[in-house]
Amino acid sequence: MLIPRFFNPPEGSYFLFGPRGTGKSTFLKQFYSNALWIDLLKPDVFRNFSARPERIIDMVHGNPQFQVIIVDEVQKVPELLSAIHHLIEENKALQFVLTGSSARKIKRKDVNLLGGRALLRTMHPFMLAELGSHYSFEKALEFGLLPLIYNAKNPQDSLAAYVGLYIREEVQAEGLVRRIGDFSRFLEAISFAHGSILNISNIARESQIERKTVEGYVHILEDILIGFKLHPFQKKAKRRLSAHPKFYFFDTGVFRAIRPTGILDRPEEIGGAALEGLVAQHFRAWCAYYSNKQKYELSFWRSRNGVEVDFVLYGPKGLFAFEVKNTAQIRPQDLRSLREFKKDYPDAKLVYLYRGKEKLLRTEILCWPVDDFLMNLSTEWDPVEKLAFLP
Repeated sequence: MLIPRFFNPPEGSYFLFGPRGTGKSTFLKQFYSNALWIDLLKPDVFRNFSARPERIIDMVHGNPQFQVIIVDEVQKVPELLSAIHHLIEENKALQFVLTGSSARKIKRKDVNLLGGRALLRTMHPFMLAELGSHYSFEKALEFGLLPLIYNAKNPQDSLAAYVGLYIREEVQAEGLVRRIGDFSRFLEAISFAHGSILNISNIARESQIERKTVEGYVHILEDILIGFKLHPFQKKAKRRLSAHPKFYFFDTGVFRAIRPTGILDRPEEIGGAALEGLVAQHFRAWCAYYSNKQKYELSFWRSRNGVEVDFVLYGPKGLFAFEVKNTAQIRPQDLRSLREFKKDYPDAKLVYLYRGKEKLLRTEILCWPVDDFLMNLSTEWDPVEKLAFLP
């Protein structure tokens, strides 16, 4: 069954980035049923265009019936960009859709792509609101929301294979690291930092790898799109704040597949990190898809004395702070960080996302069951409208 996505393609040429398995090709084949398709994952196609990138000019000229040209995994032959730029300048009616699961090689070629002729868009794992009743919150928390995993008979094995695929194809085959064993140890070590402040020194010590190498590995995770940094909110700050970013894997199922577990691991600790990551990936997808209406920035807030708000949404019409707790209780101490944030930003709307079943208003804080919140988070969900009643 094909699931409709919230992603709304622009009218002109654009890059569509996203990790493998997020459904880029599936969506494009459905949306552009009549397009000239160049799939660089096919070995023969890759060899032909690697040897002669300008071949795309001959192909487009020879197929004038196609107004849309899709180049899948364009980062494999970044030299194509010069020829594509030429074609766009030559014929403004052509639309190029260029997908990629890694930004590394394209960054080296200057990502001010195509002289600004192409927009940059991203595809993310499913949002729960896209799936509706077809997928449970608990299953999402356990196995994530990758379309590739959605229909898998054994999602746990499929996730393990997915992680192996990334290490083999996106890292090893591309020659991004010299020692795959070091990278694998790093990957396990950084999984303990999922949802936490990124401490490079700690990761280097735990993986027994030099700090500078670890910094390079973190950049690789960002470039191949399976990890991202969340930076602190510091606009008009009234106090000294932490300047260090937090780190997340792009999908909570991928995090669980990478994170080693043992008898000494507390399930609630891993469950809490998985829940926070699930909310993070939803907010990140919402910000990307909602940008057609309004642009919101996602960040977090942390004071120097360790008071932290998990997520901050900041846009032209509002400021919203969210605290996420893997508990069914609403304890006064869990609301403290939101109240501290309100002291610095009196106009902020405050939301506490928890594992309970009741939607409640505690003074100035809306306490919202996290599963219900995520099920309703779509491109039609407007925070200014939905939270207007909050003080």
